[in-house]
Amino acid sequence: MESDSKGKKKNPKSSKTPPKKEKPRSGKGKEKEKTNGGSHSGSYNYRMFSFFNRKFKIHEPKPPPDVNTAFSLFTDDSTHMNADQLRRFLAVHQNDVNTRLEDAQRIIEQVVNRRHHITKVVRNSLSLDDFFYFLFSVDLNGPIRTQVHHDMTAPLSHYYIYTGHNSYLTGNQLSSDCSEVPIIRALQNAVRVIELDLWPSSSTEEIYVLHGRTLTSPVSLMQCLTSIKEYAFVSSPYPVIITLEDHLTPELQAKAAEMINQTFESMLYHPDTDFLTEFPSPESLKYRIMISTKPPKEYLESRSKDSEDENSPKETNESEGSESEEEAEDIKSVQAGVVKYKRIITIHAGKPKGGLKEALKVDADKVRRLSMSEQQLERAAGSLGLHVGYGKHLWVMHGMFRANGGCGYVMKPEHLTRPSDELIDPKTTFPVKKMLKVKIYMGDGWRMDFSHTHFDAYSPPDFYTKIFIAGVPADEAKGKTKVIEDDWVPVWDEEFTFPLTVPELALLRIEVREYDLHEKDDFGGQTCLPIPELKSGIRSVPLHDRKGVKYKNVRLLMFFEFEEVV
Repeated sequence: MESDSKGKKKNPKSSKTPPKKEKPRSGKGKEKEKTNGGSHSGSYNYRMFSFFNRKFKIHEPKPPPDVNTAFSLFTDDSTHMNADQLRRFLAVHQNDVNTRLEDAQRIIEQVVNRRHHITKVVRNSLSLDDFFYFLFSVDLNGPIRTQVHHDMTAPLSHYYIYTGHNSYLTGNQLSSDCSEVPIIRALQNAVRVIELDLWPSSSTEEIYVLHGRTLTSPVSLMQCLTSIKEYAFVSSPYPVIITLEDHLTPELQAKAAEMINQTFESMLYHPDTDFLTEFPSPESLKYRIMISTKPPKEYLESRSKDSEDENSPKETNESEGSESEEEAEDIKSVQAGVVKYKRIITIHAGKPKGGLKEALKVDADKVRRLSMSEQQLERAAGSLGLHVGYGKHLWVMHGMFRANGGCGYVMKPEHLTRPSDELIDPKTTFPVKKMLKVKIYMGDGWRMDFSHTHFDAYSPPDFYTKIFIAGVPADEAKGKTKVIEDDWVPVWDEEFTFPLTVPELALLRIEVREYDLHEKDDFGGQTCLPIPELKSGIRSVPLHDRKGVKYKNVRLLMFFEFEEVV
């Protein structure tokens, strides 16, 4: 086979590689694949134009030099690592200072059981291959902390809260179905704010959830409420906030209030007073559900104003008295509905009035939720940066909320919760606080999760990795490894260093691509990790698909190290 100037193999009869197509995730085409504790060996056959085969060996992953060095250092050049030596490695090299001897022993038992299928442990040590297996196991040696560790007793406003938008849509915002299924999925991923758009049915007797004035098909409010009750706390014990964007009459508002009360009962939290004077803490609201929406008086005021506009000037007539009596009854009925609806609202919402700067001021007497479009928020972050934190893109949000054990609440940095006269302008250039060293050793798992022709019909994939720092402008950076050709287990062994001025707001985004000379490079996985949560040392980093679903086996072996800058 001949190669082009970039090293990408060419089709022997054409200079253009045939188009790649999505293939079933199967093992078709594998030859004599062997398994030994999760390691695979053998070869793949790739058929060329139906008349000859190309065979590529599958190389079993081997420990990189740094793993060999660490093993030798902590075993004093012995062939096995005992529990005390593993404990010292975890404490010194991995900075897991709280690791106990029994923790290390439990890891040894798990690794020996998985790799050698021994239900009763017959040895209390790890070989080099066992040690490498442990380091490359996501569940045993992941990259970030998995427990809730932030202070959860501060007011709700001191936290970033994992929020869903149009949480009920199964697809696009114009024509997809509305369903409780996306709500369930969001709650399973620890989303803590669920948005419901409420509309009357055509008969105006039922309440639907749908994206108004579009072709989306509706789902009943009761289905959504029942699903929220069932799944609210499967992934996190911290409060769920339901934001209602309602387009209901006062009568239907009263009906909605009744449905909410009957569904959630004691789970529903609302204050004894008309409105909150300060936000409660996530800790105090465990397993509680709150409602946030505009208070109903705004509906009445707008209705009254519309009525005056439509009927003014108005001529009096003889029937005016009887109409007034009917209107009085209507008002009485409306007021009863208003009272029921108002009682379920914990966090009052509203759109900014009097300019953004005025709207962003903290009211000492009551709390509220300020609703702004993405464009308004971005403008506010640019022109009023002292009053709000800069908004993140959606792809960063998933990574951001992997912090704090993935509970859906992430404590804001201290400088974002100060009084407004003490805030720091995000446009300010700060000195470097930390240096982050990132080393990308290797990757594995694609051969288990994809068919052998998924990336290339004629040869194994050509993987490379891109890494990015997302954060304040001064910290944004990127790097890229070399392309490793024709290998399902690419070994890069490349190192990158990033200076960080505001590390508490920084995230590390990682993306693997498969190089293609003639077409767009194929997607091979991604993840985004909050830098304050990164664990030091050699770590196994799981990758996810485009939608954020974690692959079963695809992962990278990486190294992280922080250096404080004095």
